Amino acid sequence: MAEAEVNLKTTGLNKKTYSYDQAYQEALKYFQGDELAARVWVNKYALKDSEGNLYELTPDDMHHRLAKEIARIEKKYPNPMSEEEIYDLLKGFKYIVPQGGPMAGIGNDYQIASLSNCFVIGNEGPSDSYGGIMKIDQEQVQLMKRRGGVGHDLSYIRPKGSPVKNSALTSTGLVPFMERFSNSTREVAQDGRRGALMLSVSIKHPDSEKFIDAKLEQGKVTGANVSVKIDDEFMNAVVNGTDYQQQYPIDSSNPKMTKTINARELWNKIVHNAWKSAEPGILFWDTIIRESVPDCYADLGYRTVSTNPCGEIPLCPYDSCRLLAINLYSYVKNPFTDKAAFDFDLFKQHAAYAQRIMDDIIDLELEKIDAIIGKINADPEDEEIKRVEKNLWLNIRKKAVEGRRTGIGITGEGDMLAALNLRYGSDIAIDFAVEVHKTLALAAYNSSVNLAKERGPFPIYNSEKEKNNPFILRLAEADPEMYKRMRKYGRRNIALLTIAPTGTTSLMTQTTSGIEPVFLPVYKRRRKVNPNDPDVRVDFVDEVGDSWEEYIVFHHKFVNWMQANNIETTKKYTQEEIDKLIEKSPYYKATSNDVDWLSKVRMQGKIQKWVDHSISVTINLPSSVSEELVGKLYVEAWKSGCKGVTVYRDGSRAGVLLNNKDKKNEETTSKFPKKRPEVLVADVVRFQNNKEKWIAFVGLIDGKPYEIFTGLADDEDGILLPKSVQKGFIIKSRESDGSSRYDFQYVNKRGYKTTIEGLSYKFNKEYWNYAKLISGVLRHGMPIEDVLHLVQGLQLDNENINNWKNGVERALKKYVPNGTAVKKGHCDNCGSDELIYQEGCLICKSCGSSKCG
Repeated sequence: MAEAEVNLKTTGLNKKTYSYDQAYQEALKYFQGDELAARVWVNKYALKDSEGNLYELTPDDMHHRLAKEIARIEKKYPNPMSEEEIYDLLKGFKYIVPQGGPMAGIGNDYQIASLSNCFVIGNEGPSDSYGGIMKIDQEQVQLMKRRGGVGHDLSYIRPKGSPVKNSALTSTGLVPFMERFSNSTREVAQDGRRGALMLSVSIKHPDSEKFIDAKLEQGKVTGANVSVKIDDEFMNAVVNGTDYQQQYPIDSSNPKMTKTINARELWNKIVHNAWKSAEPGILFWDTIIRESVPDCYADLGYRTVSTNPCGEIPLCPYDSCRLLAINLYSYVKNPFTDKAAFDFDLFKQHAAYAQRIMDDIIDLELEKIDAIIGKINADPEDEEIKRVEKNLWLNIRKKAVEGRRTGIGITGEGDMLAALNLRYGSDIAIDFAVEVHKTLALAAYNSSVNLAKERGPFPIYNSEKEKNNPFILRLAEADPEMYKRMRKYGRRNIALLTIAPTGTTSLMTQTTSGIEPVFLPVYKRRRKVNPNDPDVRVDFVDEVGDSWEEYIVFHHKFVNWMQANNIETTKKYTQEEIDKLIEKSPYYKATSNDVDWLSKVRMQGKIQKWVDHSISVTINLPSSVSEELVGKLYVEAWKSGCKGVTVYRDGSRAGVLLNNKDKKNEETTSKFPKKRPEVLVADVVRFQNNKEKWIAFVGLIDGKPYEIFTGLADDEDGILLPKSVQKGFIIKSRESDGSSRYDFQYVNKRGYKTTIEGLSYKFNKEYWNYAKLISGVLRHGMPIEDVLHLVQGLQLDNENINNWKNGVERALKKYVPNGTAVKKGHCDNCGSDELIYQEGCLICKSCGSSKCG
């Protein structure tokens, strides 16, 4: 789209729009040639309307937009910061960086969306009626459509087999509702970003084992992260080898159901599943509740029930949080030299400003919520249809007004330590990091007290309720004068601090992400190329025939280290020379795969003492580690005071590339038997082909697709199959002339076997040939993600979404690990091979696309 004049209905002004290429080229200059940072900014954060028209040319335009809006709020209060002062803190992503929703949404009048990054929902009191569960489902969808991540707890749902007063007679338990909430998440996608969901359950719940196992079945609960809330009683039972009592309701003094279990057996299952698939995550719930400042107000509706999808914000029902990161690297003076020092004075000053800006963002969020409620009121739908959505936002507004919760975090910690010549994970580095986070906590809380004096405290502040809280007592000991003033004036915000994932944020700050060490200081990246273009070098051709060029990428701050040490940065280095360079640098033995695992857990626990919410961090392990080690790390995390922990073993989750060195001996051949078994377990998948009803049979070996057959359903010439049939068997037999025949067999409601003979006779010949092609590549071991690429490329009827090709895609997608079309070498957004698992998220290092879970 060329530069144009577009009428702004929201302001009545005329404003220029820019083409994607114009914005990208200018952003590329801004980020000094960093293609990834430029694309991330244009795709995610440049001001745009719902039709994709771009109104900003560079990130500098965005920073002026943010500064203008924040300054507008500042003018409501005494001693306002000026727009220029705010801009100086934001510009260049150098010091203060609003994350996600605030960066994209502040000053954007084109789209009606919340500024909150994450929400937790839940019913007031136990309500596991179908009505209560459906309300949660609708609230989840309503939040996700406005791009919010959502968490909710399932501990209120009665266990499987419990009596119910309806025609079912007994409860189905947790797992079917996990699948429901997961499916709702997968249905909500905006601009290619799927919804993000966290489902949690208490270890005390009698169905917790079923919850833990739910994701082991391929294709199940693919739209959610899952975490288990573990209490101290259970951990002590694990350590001491004693029994543990589960019950329902979990908090009842007179439970309706109890169940005594062997704690270690269930613990071993949790550890095994996490070792195998990186889930479930663990939330040390007693630590969370004990340390939680908002839980001092549990009687007023602030009882924490779950966390957001990445686990860094434990929340009560209908509370939400906005995020902001401080770039720690920018406070290192003379980085990578023997004169390197951290500027604590400037850091404290900026931390106070950051808290002030976050409080302003709450006022901006309240304006956004009012706009959402206004839109709901103006919608022509029946009031009954709008009731749940409207009440949802009214509840969220109430919590935002009462608590004014903020989420100040950091990014660039790994680079900060390296710039100070400290090796990440060493004792001295851990001690220094703790001092930085303690400084941040005290500066932010001091600022919140000052804001309370100027603007008033959060409405439900009560110093007596908080006086025994461990976190508050820690602050009081470290800064008695601040605590004295807080008791006098109150505090502006109920809770202030977090360490959230900063995947796309760190791409624009060009630093390491969040609290994490550097992933790799030097790595390879691939870009897709046209092999017919002149001067193109093809280094790799993938399974579907796409050509790729490989090139070396240096981590930005590694280049800064080279420059500080007068090392040539434009030379084309060999791998051996690169290895020697890394050995000389402060990044040596300090990458995410190098750092001592126990040291990282202890570092997290020590820093957690100065973070009132929680920390999103991943312990990366090589594929060879034992389940026993994973268990030891979990126990150490509990003892160290961590609120939660995520362990990722290399290769345990599909789609993650954790090693950039060539794997010349990597096995790519299929594990399928050379000869087709006579009987295969099969799934039944139904779909629409235009206006016709079709059916697919997917033959499986070890849960993986081996072949697929499709045909018309509910037609006299098609396949008549009861809708209740979801599984069966594909049986291969021989005709009298020696040809093969495929039959489908299932067990009917009466327990009798029923056979549909000659599946191939009932298929449209064209589609039968395509099905044979797809079955052939499946049998020869083509990864399922590449089979999907193959199906997507078939030149068939694409006019209608309900066509054969899309139906087959839907039938096969359920077998993609974790429900995504991503594998090593294939980001589903750009096709790159640079995917890593960090801070609970899949992050593409080539295009910046991120998926939590």
